[in-house]
Amino acid sequence: MPPGENYAHPKICFFHVLFKAASLAFYILSTIFIDSFVIIFVVTVLLAALDFWVVKNVSGRILVGLRWWNEINDLGESDWRFECLDQESMARMNKKDSWLFWWTLYLTAVVWILLGIFSLVRFQADFLLVVGICLTLSLANIIGFTKCRKDAKKQIQAFASQTIASRVSSTIQSAFTLV
Repeated sequence: MPPGENYAHPKICFFHVLFKAASLAFYILSTIFIDSFVIIFVVTVLLAALDFWVVKNVSGRILVGLRWWNEINDLGESDWRFECLDQESMARMNKKDSWLFWWTLYLTAVVWILLGIFSLVRFQADFLLVVGICLTLSLANIIGFTKCRKDAKKQIQAFASQTIASRVSSTIQSAFTLV
């Protein structure tokens, strides 16, 4: 990555970080300044849900070229579905955008875990519920995008193997047609 490289999608990066920071900041500051648990619960979970939606449906697609979703099939089983850009497009992804996406995704979950530990230590089960919901939303995106990234790597490897095999095959065929 060149030292002067900028973010390719600064607005998307901004919103990717905004709702994470907003839910964490509101939760931390509201526990100090607001006495109503209901307000803290509703606003924090709403901000975390907005973060989940933005990451899953907007920033994941644009910043890292990945998309995931989960469907329930006719047998009632859960099926994970993954989409990724083609190999050429993936190679052109901005490294800075990708770095921001992955670091904030994991860092947010770590902070929620720490806040959950503080709630446990202070014996605040109600606040542990808020943290648990927010952590679940963060982990759902982590699991989804991590599985999607692994699936994308498999697709790229399969494409590369197929391309090499077809080139070798065409080279062998052309060698025999010359003879």
